[in-house]
Amino acid sequence: MCWRSILPLTPPLCDACGDPLPTWRTTSLSLARCPRCRRGRRHVDRARAIGEYDGALKAVIHALKYEGRRSLARPLAALMRERAADLVASADCVIPVPLHPSRRRQRGFNQASDLARQLGLPVRHALRRVRATPTQTGLPAAQRHRNLRGAFALRRFAHDVAGRTVLLVDDVSTTGATLDACARVLKRAGAREVIALTAARVVTRPR
Repeated sequence: MCWRSILPLTPPLCDACGDPLPTWRTTSLSLARCPRCRRGRRHVDRARAIGEYDGALKAVIHALKYEGRRSLARPLAALMRERAADLVASADCVIPVPLHPSRRRQRGFNQASDLARQLGLPVRHALRRVRATPTQTGLPAAQRHRNLRGAFALRRFAHDVAGRTVLLVDDVSTTGATLDACARVLKRAGAREVIALTAARVVTRPR
């Protein structure tokens, strides 16, 4: 595996979701956001990823997630730390996005937890997935957000998120719907700020 072939997303990036922005959009904006993030309310305050969900990065994630090559979590997390050092440094703890128990049993592990453990922050398993959802593949963003409403809940012992900056971790962000559903629960529990870091994201190209 050639790790050097995994390219970072090129700035300027949307400060909210991490999508690339056309350069002209940032010339007069101190807090640059893409049109999608400006149109709708987001519970995730900031989001970043190693790079685009394509090529070598996509192959690594597939090997981790579907082939059970869990040793890949360490170098992936190292890239996450390197390319989002400011986000990691600003967080009090890291919270992996949970799998539904049935999916967790089927896969045998949660790849988000494996990544979270390698980031050098206290790990808090503060969330649980209370509702299984059908595959989101091919669905538009609005439908993905609707499908995930009420899918996550706070664990009973997880009250120490109040007043903290928490770092949500997952393997891939497509539309941000899963991260946003988790962030909604954490904000209701009193989290001061919810930031998100994924190994990859599906990029919406600027127009």
